[in-house]
Amino acid sequence: MDSFIAQDQTYVAGTYARFPLELVSGTGSVVTDIHGKEYIDLGSGIGVTSFGFADKEWTAAVTAQASTLQHTSNLYYTKPCADLAQTLCERTGMKKVFFSNSGAEANECAIKVARKYSAETKGADCYTVITLKNSFHGRTLTTLAATGQDHFHQLFNPLTPGFVHVDAEDLETLNKMVADIPTAAIMLECVQGEGGVIALSREFIIGVAALAKENDIPLIIDEVQTGNGRTGELYAYMHYGIEPDIVSTAKGLGGGLPIGATLMNEKMQNVLGAGDHGSTYGANPVCCAGALSVINRLDDAFLAEVTAKSQYVFDALTNADGIESVSGLGLMIGIKTVKPAKEVVTACMEKGVICLTAKDKVRLLPALNIPTETLKKAVEIIKTVCAE
Repeated sequence: MDSFIAQDQTYVAGTYARFPLELVSGTGSVVTDIHGKEYIDLGSGIGVTSFGFADKEWTAAVTAQASTLQHTSNLYYTKPCADLAQTLCERTGMKKVFFSNSGAEANECAIKVARKYSAETKGADCYTVITLKNSFHGRTLTTLAATGQDHFHQLFNPLTPGFVHVDAEDLETLNKMVADIPTAAIMLECVQGEGGVIALSREFIIGVAALAKENDIPLIIDEVQTGNGRTGELYAYMHYGIEPDIVSTAKGLGGGLPIGATLMNEKMQNVLGAGDHGSTYGANPVCCAGALSVINRLDDAFLAEVTAKSQYVFDALTNADGIESVSGLGLMIGIKTVKPAKEVVTACMEKGVICLTAKDKVRLLPALNIPTETLKKAVEIIKTVCAE
């Protein structure tokens, strides 16, 4: 096969600083490039391919649905949509689900639900959403406004109004904001992924949940990257024992197909009525079939394996030569290296391991079912690169 880099650069918008890596096939956690070189994938398409490449069960579910009914629109009912919604509600205790196509769309829906609820219960001036500095919630104008990182904002002002940001772990300031500002929602990630793979403290998360409940403020937990088994629980908020009002998720839910979901609790379940929101591709039957294949395999035993693999990585990399610190939760791991992170990622790629970055850290998001021996091989390569 001839190189297709020049073709891509000619016809695709130049929004990505791509690596010079042309991928053509994969099986499990191993992906092959145009030259036949194999790589251990520790990125899973930024947390998307939950069960790796060409997973047989996922492929069978998607193929069967694609050959039966690939799309209908939401003017009609389909079984995959109903089954996935029921499964998500039963696994979380939430009551209703809205399906979309991505994490940004799931977050847009979450914000709309919270604002509509707060406007109806507290008045039209109650529209401000409080999020955390260093957060990331998407790239639409509204989810960029929700994102608490100024450099994402610079080229696209004016952004959607009605968002303020507070430092993570600063409950005192958050309390003052809630007292001073008519607050429609508090929105956060339990692990700030794009912000450097930083897990928030149990004390802070529980404190935020209590503050939100006391003031009848919808609490939105963004599980776009942390959800669907990534942290060793079905959803990351479950580590903290809290009960969000709204949960958004995407990425690993579809296992490789685009799907987002916004889950609403009993209080929020009927906020949106007919015509209040919509999505042409939302609840696409093929995407829902893929998502069911993923969710139905994330049982307690499987999640325990995710936790065990996470512990291995933390133990192997903590205090290793050239590594300053290891952060994160489950198989969502950030590595602060002595060398620049991009330099480490490039060197690992040369040695056959694909990693990611998050700010100044190397980021690992392997498939949840990556074989232990494959993971160990990749970790040893990372250690070698960092120590050189």
